[in-house]
Amino acid sequence: MPYLTQLAAVARRTGHKVVEVSGWKTRGHGPQPEVRGVVCHHTAGPAGGGNYPSLAVVRDGRPGLDGPLSQFGLGRDGTIYVIAAGRCWHNAPSTSANHTNSRSLGIEAENNGKQPWPDIQLDAYRKLCAELCREFGLTASRVKGHKEVNTQKPDPHGVNMNHFREDVAALLKGKPAPADPSPAKTSWTETLLKDLPLLRPGDDNYDVKTARSLLFARGYVPESLYATAGLKAWLERTKYDDEFAGLVRGFQKLKKLDVDALVGPLTWGALVRVS
Repeated sequence: MPYLTQLAAVARRTGHKVVEVSGWKTRGHGPQPEVRGVVCHHTAGPAGGGNYPSLAVVRDGRPGLDGPLSQFGLGRDGTIYVIAAGRCWHNAPSTSANHTNSRSLGIEAENNGKQPWPDIQLDAYRKLCAELCREFGLTASRVKGHKEVNTQKPDPHGVNMNHFREDVAALLKGKPAPADPSPAKTSWTETLLKDLPLLRPGDDNYDVKTARSLLFARGYVPESLYATAGLKAWLERTKYDDEFAGLVRGFQKLKKLDVDALVGPLTWGALVRVS
């Protein structure tokens, strides 16, 4: 099987927005040998930072694992990112012969592994899986969660894959997928902000790590601050130290917020929202 240059056209059949990432038609670890299954993932990326902050990692890889890591990315607003037409390193070791890297396609949906899934993102997820099944002659049973075909993985978090496959099967039969019985009445950013705590200098917790990632994603962390220890080590620090307080104050000043180094609702909002 050659490079799958029809993937963007397949994605567009979902009705959701599609972004063709530059170079995708020739990107991959060689061509995709065959397609016998689809594997659903979550990125475990930052809690905020825009619609698809994990794009660079999925496209280019991470230390110890070269990219591309998946053929598709899925943003929080349902945008489908077509990243690679060739084979990707998204599932190994696989417990299913139909879901190895050489026999399956991967979809990396933006989610930090804890936050709720926006309805529009799940709708795009189901529809993309259905269209891939149509394109490659698969049944809904060939759509698997990473957690189902790799004993070391928990993703996609919070998604009942049996129900997910039922929805995909309904789409394949031409029936609309069942509606969420309790659709969200607020945006994903509003839902997220309700659960974020007030951060103060001196705090030491994983929410500080999230704030660091957001500040970096917004472009407010100069390279000189992580040049010695490395970006990964800087992003993984959980201590709200004086250096970070200075960065927060600078961000607040530019956003015309109270310059108090307290990361509360307004500062979180500015960090999370794309502006």
